[in-house]
Amino acid sequence: MRRRPGIGGLQTAAAARDQYRLLGENVTKLRTDIMKEQLTTFRTQLEEFARKHKAGVQIVDICLETRSENGGLINLQELCSRLRQRRKAARESVSEDDCLRAINKLKVLGGGYEVISVGKKKLVRSVPTELNKDHNEILELAQAQGYVTVEEVERQLSWSSGRVTDCLETLLKEGLAMIDDGHKDRKRRYWFPCVSSIHTSVGAEAVKS
Repeated sequence: MRRRPGIGGLQTAAAARDQYRLLGENVTKLRTDIMKEQLTTFRTQLEEFARKHKAGVQIVDICLETRSENGGLINLQELCSRLRQRRKAARESVSEDDCLRAINKLKVLGGGYEVISVGKKKLVRSVPTELNKDHNEILELAQAQGYVTVEEVERQLSWSSGRVTDCLETLLKEGLAMIDDGHKDRKRRYWFPCVSSIHTSVGAEAVKS
């Protein structure tokens, strides 16, 4: 006959659960404190940077304003265009090289700012998200139309359905892609604002509305 645990055993198990719970709470608090400390450090460095490099601060503003649209990955040309609009009143010209120099200076401050190449395009990353080779290949494929479908990626890259889905789901989770299901062929489109050209950007805006 199987013996049931006594009161002492139940109390020991309850104490162990409490210890695990407290440990989990302590780990979560430690992670939160570390993130707050990193953010405070970055803000302090950025304030010092602002006194010396106005363009860099405006680039940060633009990246933050557009992050909800592109997940923290913006086309370098679009970034430069937005920066020129901001500086037009001051009649200050801004070249692509100016943007690249400012981003390189931002990079040393942390916060994930970096220029990456995807196919023929240069993208500015403003979040510490690491893109692997699969992610880059999908972004490069999306440059033609601004979007991809699972079937298209399978055909063009000779990938399995699981590999395609896993990669696209990661890009969705990171906020780099948007879903569009409103088509007669019932094929889901995955839009990528960071690589969309002007004419495909209109379609992406329609997806959000």
